[in-house]
Amino acid sequence: MDRRIYGGSAVIHLFLFFSVLIFSAASALSKNQSPSSGSSQINSNSVLVALLDSRYTELAELVEKALLLQTLEDAVGRHNITIFAPRNEALERDLDPEFKRFLLEPGNLKSLQTLLMFHIIPNRVGSNQWPSEESGRVKHHTLGNDQVRLSNGQGKKMVDLAEIIRPDDLTRPDGLIHGIERLLIPRSVQEDFNRRRSLQSISAVLPEGAPEVDPRTNRLKKPAAPVPAGSPPALPIQSAMAPGPSLAPAPAPGPGGKQHHFDGEAQVKDFIHTLLHYGGYNEMADILVNLTSLATEMGRLVSEGYVLTVLAPNDEAMAKLTTDQLSEPGAPEQIVYYHIIPEYQTEESMYNSVRRFGKVKFDTLRFPHKVAAKEADGSVKFGDGEKSAYLFDPDIYTDGRISVQGIDGVLFPQEEEVVESVKKPVKKIVQPRRGKLLEVACSMLGAFGKDTYLSKCR
Repeated sequence: MDRRIYGGSAVIHLFLFFSVLIFSAASALSKNQSPSSGSSQINSNSVLVALLDSRYTELAELVEKALLLQTLEDAVGRHNITIFAPRNEALERDLDPEFKRFLLEPGNLKSLQTLLMFHIIPNRVGSNQWPSEESGRVKHHTLGNDQVRLSNGQGKKMVDLAEIIRPDDLTRPDGLIHGIERLLIPRSVQEDFNRRRSLQSISAVLPEGAPEVDPRTNRLKKPAAPVPAGSPPALPIQSAMAPGPSLAPAPAPGPGGKQHHFDGEAQVKDFIHTLLHYGGYNEMADILVNLTSLATEMGRLVSEGYVLTVLAPNDEAMAKLTTDQLSEPGAPEQIVYYHIIPEYQTEESMYNSVRRFGKVKFDTLRFPHKVAAKEADGSVKFGDGEKSAYLFDPDIYTDGRISVQGIDGVLFPQEEEVVESVKKPVKKIVQPRRGKLLEVACSMLGAFGKDTYLSKCR
C-alpha cells in the first residue's frame, strides 16, 4: 500500500514537473513573440489603408514616393493621427508645375517628406473639436515638428490658409482624414524652393586679383570690367584639373568666405547620396568615393565655378567590367573621366541637340577623347557599336551645376586604327645636269668650229 501511495505521489510529482516545464516554455515563447506581435502591424481598418484606397490618390502617391509609409505606420502604432488631405485637383492642376517638379526630384526627398508630414497631426482632432471663433487660432504640432493653426471664421473651418471642405471625410479607430481645398506648404520648403530656383545657394562671386602696376608708366592698370556673378571661369577646365595627387592645387575656399565660391563639396555629396538613394548606382558611387579621389576632384572643380554632367553607368553595366579593365593603374579614373562632360546637360538639352544636329560629340575630362551621342529609339544613344549605351534614367540629379544622367552601359573611347602605308623604294637614275654657263660656252665653241674644246663639252 505504501508502495502504491509512493508510486502515485511520484506520478503526481512527475506530472507537476512537466506542467511547470510546459508552462515556462509557453511563457518564454509568448515573451519572445510579444515584440513582433506588438510591432506596428497595420490592419485593414487603419486610417493609412483608408488613405491609400481613398479619393485622395495624388496624396497617397506622394506618400509612397516619399518613402513615408513606415514612418506613418510607426506613428499610428503609438497614437491616433489626423491627416489633412488636399483634393486631387489641388495637386494636379492648381499646383505650380515647377514646384511639383522640384518636389519630385530625388535630391529633394527631404523637402517632400517635410511637406507631407506638415499635413499630419500626431493626435485625433475631429470637426467637433475645432476651435470656435471666440477662441481664435489654436496651434498643433505636426509630425515634422512644425506648427499648423486651426481656426474657425465665417462658418468655415480652416487649417492655416486652407479650408476644410470635407470634415471627418474618413474616420477610423486609429485616426481620421479631413479633405482640404489646397496644399499646405511649410515655410522651410518654400524657402528651399526659392533658393533652388534663384540658385542663391550655389551662386558665386569670382575672386578679384590684386591691383597690377604697368611697368612702362609705373601706374596702376585700369581695373577690368566687373565679372557678373556666376560667370564661367576664365581658364579651361583642362588647366584647372589636378595633374596628380602631389601637384594638386589647394582647394578653393568654401562658402561664407570673402569670395563666396560655389560649395562644390556639398553638391558632390548631395548627388552621391542621391545616387545611393535612387538605387542601382552603388558601384559608380563606390568608385567615386572609395576606389578613387574623383569625388574630391569634382568638388574642387565645382567650387571653382565649373559645371559637370555625369553619365553614370548602372550596377548591371558596371558588373560587366572585367578584372583586366580595372586592374591597370589609373584605369578606374580614366573610365570615369570619359563619363564626365564639362558642360551642364539635361535630358531635354541633349535630346534636342541630337534631334537638331543628328550626331553630336561632347568633350569629356579624358582629353582629347570625346563621346558621341545620337538619337535612337526616341532616346539618346552614346557611343557606337557594342560599346554604346542608352540614356536609361534621365535627370537623376540636377542642381544647376551638376547633372547626373543614368545610362545602361560603360563607354570606352574608340581606338583609332592607324594604317601605315608601306612605300616601296623606287630607284631613280640621276643624270648629271650641266650648268647653264657650260651649255652656253659649248654652243659658242661649236659656232666657231673649235673641235678640240667641243669634244670636252661632250
